[in-house]
Amino acid sequence: MAYLLIVDDDLDFASAVSTVLSNKGYEIAIETDCAQALDRIRRQRPDAVILDVMFPENDKAGFEIARAIRREFGELPVLLLTAVNQSFPLGFSNKDLDPTWLPAVEFVEKPVDFAVLTAKISSILAAAKG
Repeated sequence: MAYLLIVDDDLDFASAVSTVLSNKGYEIAIETDCAQALDRIRRQRPDAVILDVMFPENDKAGFEIARAIRREFGELPVLLLTAVNQSFPLGFSNKDLDPTWLPAVEFVEKPVDFAVLTAKISSILAAAKG
């Protein structure tokens, strides 16, 4: 089964997502630090990354990490799973995803509907296989 990396500073939330996805048969790793997330990807490349946007040290760190992932790892699929719209009511959605500015393939808002999340993960992985 696919290996997924969850990058989120909220360990309780990341653990809940991990439990749901593990129960669907995915192998999961969690990283709570942005810089360490890139190091983990270098050590063991996941099939997809589930990435939060806002981190305590930087409200837009997830955007920056998504761009770093694209630069270094090419087409590695990134799904943004974030509450950015709750903190900054900008109406951020899938329409804002862009290969240069925000290279993610999907966007899911917190609080998360786990059925939607698992369906999107399945779709992302199927598309990545070609």
